[in-house]
Amino acid sequence: MHRTLLAALLTATLTLPVVADVGAKIGADTASPVKVAELSARLYDAGLAAADPLLILSAAKLRKTLAPVAGNRVPVGGQPAEGAPLGWEEMLAAAETLAAGDDLLLGLIADIRAESTKGVASGPVYNIGSLSNGGGDTYPPIEFRGGEYAEVYVEAKAATNVNLTILDDKGRLVCTDTDISHIAYCGWTPAQGGTFTLKVENKGPSSAAYALMTN
Repeated sequence: MHRTLLAALLTATLTLPVVADVGAKIGADTASPVKVAELSARLYDAGLAAADPLLILSAAKLRKTLAPVAGNRVPVGGQPAEGAPLGWEEMLAAAETLAAGDDLLLGLIADIRAESTKGVASGPVYNIGSLSNGGGDTYPPIEFRGGEYAEVYVEAKAATNVNLTILDDKGRLVCTDTDISHIAYCGWTPAQGGTFTLKVENKGPSSAAYALMTN
């Protein structure tokens, strides 16, 4: 079987159950760039935990469909930080290490690396921050439109626990993700347009740079 076809079949087989779980709220076929970023990170984590290069390949294929756009957001009292979200290139490098000696898998990795990125989805908008163990960043209010699904996503490259909290313009809790994980996601539909405050916290155990993404 041709490697490209095999790669497509493997990716579809591997990602469908996860898409059904993680992306159920908005549907796999209409997943936004922010949701795809989250899904690819979860697949990547699962692949690393299981030492499974095929899961990591699926994650890399998803992430390669994105074209993250650097924004100009900085936390209150903070400074702009350089960097970028985890890239598909880094994911493929991890898969390559795990696939050492397996010519078929190495061939699939080469195919994905060579695939054209034409037609990738623009977004998500991101900025890079950094938090010490126990630290937190609060961002100036960000406007979201009423009646449109709003998304905020955070991922840290280090194995630390990041929490995400969203407050409305009256300080009321809109959404929070406090699972013990280095990624956090919030999605909601504002009843009307308004501004929302985003808070990112690092609950440890280590310092970490993170990427904050919005739609």
